[in-house]
Parts: sequence; structure tokens; C-alpha cells
Amino acid sequence: MNADDYRDILRKHWHYDDFRGIQLDIIQSIGQGRDTLGLMPTGGGKSITFQVPALAKEGLCIVITPLIALMKDQVENLCRRGIKAAAIYSGMSRDKIVSTLENCIFGAYRLLYVSPERLSSELFMKKISHVKVSFITVDEAHCITQWGYDFRPSYLQIKEFRKMMPQVPVLALTATATEAVVEDIQRQLGFKQNNVFRMSFLRPNIAYIVRRPTDRLSDIRLMLSKTQGSAIVYVTQREHAENTAKYLNRNGISATYYHAGLDSTIKNKRQEEWKNGNVRTMVATNAFGMGIDKADVRLVIHQECPSSIEAYFQEAGRAGRDGLKSYSVLLYDQADHKALISKLRNSFPEKEYIRKVYDDIAYFLQVAMGDGYNCRFEFNIEQFCRNFHHFPTTVVPAINILAQSGYFEFSDDDDNKSRVRFLLQRDELYRLRNNSPMEDLVVEKLLRTYGGLFVDYMFIDESYLAESLSMERNMVYFILKELSQKNIIHYIPRKAIPHIRYTQRREYSQQLVIPPSVYEERKEKAEQRVKAIIEYAENDTICRSRQLLAYFGEKTSADCGACDVCLDEKTDDKDNDWEKALDMVKQTLNDKRRHKIQDLMQLDIPMELLAEIMTYMTNEELIACEDDEVYLLKAT
Repeated sequence: MNADDYRDILRKHWHYDDFRGIQLDIIQSIGQGRDTLGLMPTGGGKSITFQVPALAKEGLCIVITPLIALMKDQVENLCRRGIKAAAIYSGMSRDKIVSTLENCIFGAYRLLYVSPERLSSELFMKKISHVKVSFITVDEAHCITQWGYDFRPSYLQIKEFRKMMPQVPVLALTATATEAVVEDIQRQLGFKQNNVFRMSFLRPNIAYIVRRPTDRLSDIRLMLSKTQGSAIVYVTQREHAENTAKYLNRNGISATYYHAGLDSTIKNKRQEEWKNGNVRTMVATNAFGMGIDKADVRLVIHQECPSSIEAYFQEAGRAGRDGLKSYSVLLYDQADHKALISKLRNSFPEKEYIRKVYDDIAYFLQVAMGDGYNCRFEFNIEQFCRNFHHFPTTVVPAINILAQSGYFEFSDDDDNKSRVRFLLQRDELYRLRNNSPMEDLVVEKLLRTYGGLFVDYMFIDESYLAESLSMERNMVYFILKELSQKNIIHYIPRKAIPHIRYTQRREYSQQLVIPPSVYEERKEKAEQRVKAIIEYAENDTICRSRQLLAYFGEKTSADCGACDVCLDEKTDDKDNDWEKALDMVKQTLNDKRRHKIQDLMQLDIPMELLAEIMTYMTNEELIACEDDEVYLLKAT
């Protein structure tokens, strides 16, 4: 297809006249069957680069993305445009997953969104082998590299997945990547040849500001009161999100909060309230924002400093996507400096400590030496920490390092989700007379949504049931408990307990091998990222925008003129101009003679500045003016 054909698709479904930036370059590259990496900052229009060619090419485009909320949002938007798309995510019934995959085989969809974890599913791999795949899109591609700021081991499955269909090209997309990350993404995805398209990271409408806080909450309230439009306040801890939102509401600024620990229905509701403008301020951890297409965010505030420039730049870039003047403010002081160093230290505990955690887990789970291979255990972290006197902030990183070294799988997967099985047969259900109307509604919804409930336990999603029945989630929970007590169903609520599966037999901890790629190399890269964000926050001499661009390998000599560094320089320049002009006037009048005002106007001083100087000197009784003459009252 040529460029005009792609533009026709764009106009038909998106009603845009033309592509922006490097969108068409990326589309044509993947359209030609070439492995392609696109670097586009937040708001650059990444989704267009795979959705348009998905409609242009024959077959199914598989989109791999880490966020369920993003999948649902994009599928919903595509369906509204008349484009057939679907998603498979945790919480769906097996029947629904099978139905979706079989529809893919029959050609019912043009795009299928999945998480990277889905690629290891035997059912998915079996079904997808019968599908004609046009190309694979890897969103948030920085997650595949250990040099990135958000490494996720499940992304490493993609390279193996590609081996099933070696002729199918891959399109990788990310908003933030250094040169090392760019190279590693292409290597990890098995690019046949390097092929990168870069969009400038310059966002001239955003003023990047670093501010030394006096009182963080008061400072945030003041900034919000002085700006208009929607805002996001990023925090590093879940409790900070709730506390900050409550503080803002008490002080007359509408706010809600969002973090990964909230129920999915609550998260969706709060996200929609903010997107629709019913709530002005979203206070959130980094769990919020990816895939959010809200154009009128005027202010993004970081209440605490994130641990990398990549994370900061992506979150800050959610401001001003409509191109209008916006602000991204980072609150930073020595407390942030210490917190970053402490978090880095906790993320890479000493190897001896990691070995001790390995032994303690074996004692906790009662795994004997030489045993445990492929055994799976519930792992209550809080109880483990209490029993063995550990802190979660260091235990979780130690377990992750052991997992990445190949000794464990550590996960919070579908087996933790709520399960239901009917204890009565279908015909017995119809004879029930003692259920309340709401109980009947829940029973009917279960039957309509999940298949196989009379044969085996099925995973269910209380949030989905609540949303579809227009009930609160707690109400659905209590109804399911009541039905279970009546022996109509057996309901096993979700347990928020992770699992550990031994991938090797237990061995002596001193014989553990923790590879440099897992520990030393990742630690070095993490140290570099922390050092970079500290240098950015503490460097008050170089334009903020120039610092950010330089980090991503983009050179520019032009200052933005809008950040705190540039504004301070403007103030300094103005002060210098004032002092010079004042000296010139004083030197002219120091001869103690009367001078025509016209004489002063001949000096190399702008008229506005000369008027300010004259007003100042008159008010300070340094000069007097009579008619069109001026003279010095006090010698200087």
C-alpha cells in the first residue's frame, strides 16, 4: 500500500486529514514487513502506528501490552469506530477465552490485545498457531530489557513466541529509551536488522520545574489553586495517594486517588470520573496513566522524586497533550536524595542476605534439601517476615533476584482469584423459592457469564459482576457468601497471597549462582539511573528541557525559556540590566548639573527601563524633576 491508502484508512476511521511526526514512516516500515522500533514520547500517537496497518494488512495483529485497563480502553475505542478488536486478560472465563481465540481463527477480529504472560499459556499457543497473524506489536517495549527502568521477565517470552511464526514482523513501541535500551530491545526481540524511527522528545509547551518544598501538601495545594484545568499528582506510596487526596478535598480542591491495590471496578470508576472532568485532580502511584488519552492536563506534580528520568519523563509528559501551555513540577530536597539511595540499596540486598532468604523460605515452606522441584506453595509474605524477622522492602527484591536467577517462580496469578461451583443441578435451581431478588440476579448473571459451573470451579470476577449488575462490589461479595451458606454454590473468595514455585530442587545456599546479568549489571544500570535523576533535580544551571533531551541522546543548544532554571536566568539578566542602567543614570547626573530629560533618553537604555529607573530614583528622593529637567539631590 502507498501513503495515500494509509491516509484513506486514517480519514475513514479516525477523521484525521494526515499523520503526525513519524507515524507514517513507522506504518510504511511495518507495512513492508520490516521489524520496526518506534520511539515516540507520551502523546505522540503510538496507537495509530499499529492500528492503521492492522486494517491495511490481511490477518490478525497481536498487540502485547502489560496493562488490562489499556487493553479494555483501546478495544472499546476501536469498536466504537467500527473496527473489530478483542482482548484476553486475567479474570475472563475459560469459555470466553476459547470463544475469543476461535473467533480469531475464523477471522472475526483485526486486532487482539494480550498480556505478555498469556504467551506462556498452552491454550493460547495452540489456538493462535491456527491464526493468520499479520504482525506483532509490542507496546511498552522497554519492559523487555534489563537496562530499562521497568523490566518485566514475562516480556522475554516474546522472542520464543516469534519462533512459531518467523516470517511475521514485529513492531516495538516505547515512549522512553536511551541508546543502550534501543539496542537491547532490538536484540531481545530478535530483529532481523536494526530499524529505528525516532520522534523528537522535545515538548515546547511543557515547562519543567524543580521546586524545593517547604511543606509538600501546602505547596501542592498552592500550585493547584494557581492553575486551571485537570491535574495529576504522582506519589511513591499508596498511603500517600489517599492522604494527599483527602487533604486536597478538605481544602476545596476536588481530588480522588488511584493505586494498584484498589479493586478494578473502583479504579475504572475513578479514572472515568477524572477523564470526564467530574474530579479535577488524580492523586496516584505510577500504576496510573499509561494509555490515558486526556488532552487538557495542565499540571503534573511529583510529590516525591521517581527513581529514574525515564519514569519521570513519561509521567511528566502526560501534561499538555493538546499542545497548550502546561507545567510538570518535581518537588525535591535532600529527603528525596536519601530516599532514592535507600530504595536502590534495598533493591539489591547483599548476596549473603539473598542466600539467607533462600534458606528461610525453605524452612518456612518446609522444603527439604534436594526436594521442592516444581512444587508450588502459597507464600504469605507478612507471616514470613514476622517469623524470620525480615522487612518486605528487602525480602521482595531478594525473592525477585532468586526468581530471575532461575530458582523460583514468584507470582500472584489466576489461582488466587475467586472461584465458584454450583452445588445444585440446573433444574434444582429453578425450583428454589427462598432467594431474594438480588440473589436471583447474581445467580442468573453467573450462569450467563461463566460456563461449566455445574462441573468444576470457575474463576470469577466480582468487580465485573458488580459493574454489570449496577451493584457495589461488597454487595456482590455478601450475596455470594449468602448463596454459599445456603449450599447453592461453593464460593472461594480471592486470597491476596502470592505463590512460589520451585523451578529447581532445593540446594545449599552457598552453592547458589546469581549471574552478573541479574545482579551486578542490573545494579550498575540502576545506580546510573538514580544518579541521573539526582543530577537532573540538583542541577540548577542547565535548562531542564536540555537536560532531559540530552539524557535521551538528543542534542540541542536552545534553552526552553520556561523552566525554573531559564526563568531564574531571566531574572538575573533583568537585575543586571537594572543595575547597569541605574549606574549609567547616576554617572550622567553626578556632575551635579541640571540635565534635560532628553539627554537621559540618549543613553543606551530601553525606554521602559529608563522610566522605571526615574520612578525609583524619584521615590527614593535621589533626584528631582522640574519641567523637563532632572538633577541629583544626593551624591552617589
